[in-house]
Amino acid sequence: MRVLVGGGTGFVGRSLSRLLKSRGHEVTIVSRQPVEGQITWGNLEANGLPPCDAVVNLAGENILNPLRRWNEDFKNEVVSSRLKTTKILARAIGEMDTPPRVWVLVSGVGYYPPSPTAEYTEDSPGGDSDFLSCLVRDWEATATLPANLKCPTRQVVVRSGVILGNDGGAISQMIWPFRFGLGGPIGSGCQYFPWIHVADMAGVITYAMETEAVHGVLNGVAPSTATNAEFTQCFASALSRPACIPLPEFVVNAIFGTERGVMLLKGQKVIPKRTLAIGYKFSFPDLSSALKDIVS
Repeated sequence: MRVLVGGGTGFVGRSLSRLLKSRGHEVTIVSRQPVEGQITWGNLEANGLPPCDAVVNLAGENILNPLRRWNEDFKNEVVSSRLKTTKILARAIGEMDTPPRVWVLVSGVGYYPPSPTAEYTEDSPGGDSDFLSCLVRDWEATATLPANLKCPTRQVVVRSGVILGNDGGAISQMIWPFRFGLGGPIGSGCQYFPWIHVADMAGVITYAMETEAVHGVLNGVAPSTATNAEFTQCFASALSRPACIPLPEFVVNAIFGTERGVMLLKGQKVIPKRTLAIGYKFSFPDLSSALKDIVS
């Protein structure tokens, strides 16, 4: 299968590309900068998609980058990096005489409202509670293809939790404080922490691509749920370090701003009901095995 991956040079994209190539697929990366063997977003927008069987979009500015102030310029960048790239790909698919067989967008579980008690599956409502949920709603809507395609393309949305791995993502920002024994829960620690190992994130995407019966929304989270406090203790245990220095709410809000701070201080209990029902087998279904693999 010929697969085009938007945002394929990032943390998840690298893992996905390795898995796809190991399974015999041909991978083309779309990136911001011109690199040999890749195509740029500008080229794609001007010339359309090359012949391909599947398209995946992973592109999006890191919304929790602590080095960026939460102001209108950065908010616009966060929105544009998701909606513009998705719009380019969806439009290009719609314009093809022979469109790809499957189109996969990776969005986020921020679609669901933060709650200490609610349990969310792929059928749960959302998309209207805060900045992030509205962004995910608009992002997924932008990915919708026209109904009059000559050859219908399967559409899949994977709503991702926090992606854990040893060469990027959330772990790369947390590893050194924890290694020095300076880690601890964020805020109360009672908020749910929807997570997935990067190998399973790549696995869910690949499984959805290769399985003709799969369409619609899948929750890209592990079946084992955890709170932030439980994640903290499990991560510290995997590193054989203590984790008793909490990060207070006011510090989180000072660093990230209150609108972004919600993403760390509140969470969602998300269940991969349809992901399991379609037959995907998680390599790392529980937090302990995932974190031991990552820190090893």
